[in-house]
Amino acid sequence: MTITKIAQYFSLMFLAFSVVTTSHSNPLPAAQPESVGVSSERLKRITQAFENRIEAKSLPGVVIRVARQGKLVYSNAIGWQDIESNIPMSQDSIFRIYSMTKPIISVAAMTLVESGMLSLSDPVSKYLPLFEEVQVGIEMVNSDGIALLQTKKARKQITIQDLMRHTSGLTYGPFGKKTLVKEKYLAANLSSLDWTLEDYVNTLAGLPLAYEPGSTWDYGRSTDVLGRVIEVISGMTLDRYLSKTIFTPLGMRDTSFGVPESKHHRVAENMTDIATGEKIELIDVKKPMTLFAGGHGLSSTADDYIRFCQMMLNGGELDGIRILSPKIVLFMSTNHINENISKGRLYLPGPGYGFGLGFATRLEDGQSVWPGSVGEYFWAGYGGTYFWIDPAEELVVSFMSQDPYRRNEHRVLLRNLVYQSIID
Repeated sequence: MTITKIAQYFSLMFLAFSVVTTSHSNPLPAAQPESVGVSSERLKRITQAFENRIEAKSLPGVVIRVARQGKLVYSNAIGWQDIESNIPMSQDSIFRIYSMTKPIISVAAMTLVESGMLSLSDPVSKYLPLFEEVQVGIEMVNSDGIALLQTKKARKQITIQDLMRHTSGLTYGPFGKKTLVKEKYLAANLSSLDWTLEDYVNTLAGLPLAYEPGSTWDYGRSTDVLGRVIEVISGMTLDRYLSKTIFTPLGMRDTSFGVPESKHHRVAENMTDIATGEKIELIDVKKPMTLFAGGHGLSSTADDYIRFCQMMLNGGELDGIRILSPKIVLFMSTNHINENISKGRLYLPGPGYGFGLGFATRLEDGQSVWPGSVGEYFWAGYGGTYFWIDPAEELVVSFMSQDPYRRNEHRVLLRNLVYQSIID
C-alpha cells in the first residue's frame, strides 16, 4: 500500500468515524465493557486483527457488534464498503446475508406454531399438495457402466420439522459431491431470481429428493419451501409477513428482500479475490425482487441482526415486544438430529454441534476448533456474514462482511477474539 493510499485510507476512516459518532444510534444500550465482564483492552485485538487482514486484502471490510448481558460492548465499522469505488465501510452498511435468512424464516414459522396454525408434525403436502407424491432419486449403473437416475415414491411424507432441520431430502445443486440428483437441481435454473416463490417451490416439488425424508441431514432448499408454507397459511407474501411479525416489531428497518433505491448507496460489495484474480458475482439486491427466497434472499445490517439475536437470547422478547415464548426459543435451539439421522457428506455445523430448528447448536465443550459454550447456537451466510448466540455467557455477536472467499477463516478468528475478551 502506497503512502498516498494509506493517507487516503485513514482520511476516509476518520470521516466514517466522525459520521458514526454524530449520527449513528446504538441498536442496544451501550455499556463500558468491564461493567459486564469484558476487557476493553482485549476488545482492541478485534480491531487490530481485522485491520491487518483488510490491509492485506484478505477481505474488504467488516461491521461487528458484540453485546453481553444486553449491553453493547463493541461496535465498529472497519475497512471498505466498496473498495473498488473507494467507499469506506459505515456502521449502517447493508449486506446480502444469504443463509442468515434461514433462522429468520424459522422464527416466522414458529410464530404460526404458537398461534395454532401450524405443527411441526404436519406433512408439507397439507399446505402444498404437489409434495404429496415426491420421489427419491436412486443412482443405478447399467451393464455398460453408465450411471442412470431412477426414482421411487418416498416412504414417508416430508414434515415441517424436516424442512426446519434440513432432513427433507431437498438439496442444493452446487455444493458437495456431484450426483445425478444434484444435476437435476442445477438444470432447473434454481439460482435465477426471476421466479415467483410459488413457481419456484412448485418446481422443487417435481425434482427428486437426494434422501428419504427424515433420514439424513443435508443442506438444501428446505427453508425456501418453508417460506412458501408461511405464505399459504398467512395469506400474505413472505416479505409482508416478515415485516408484520418480525422486522417492524423489532425495529429491523433495513432488513428486506432487495434494497430500496434510497438505500443503494449503503450496499456493501465484495472485491476481486487477491488469490485467484476472480470476482464472485453476488445477488443483485438493487433490482426489485419477485423471488422471496426464504433460504438466501434477505439483506440486512449488523444493527438489525444483533437485535434479532438479542431477542432470541432474551427468550423471544426485546424492548417489551414479544415475538416468541421462552419455551419455544429453547425448543428451537435444542438439538433435533438424533442418532438415527445420518449427517450426510457435508455436515456444515461441524464437530461438536447438532442442529435445531434453523440453527446449529453446540452439544459439548470440545470437538469444535473454535471456542463456545454448550447450548450456544449460530448460523452464517455465503456472502461472509455470521452470528452466534451464547446463553451461558449472555453473549450475542453480529458480524457482517461481503467476503465469500475466506469467510470460514474470519469466523474462527472472530470467535477466538471475542471469547478471549471475556474476563469474569
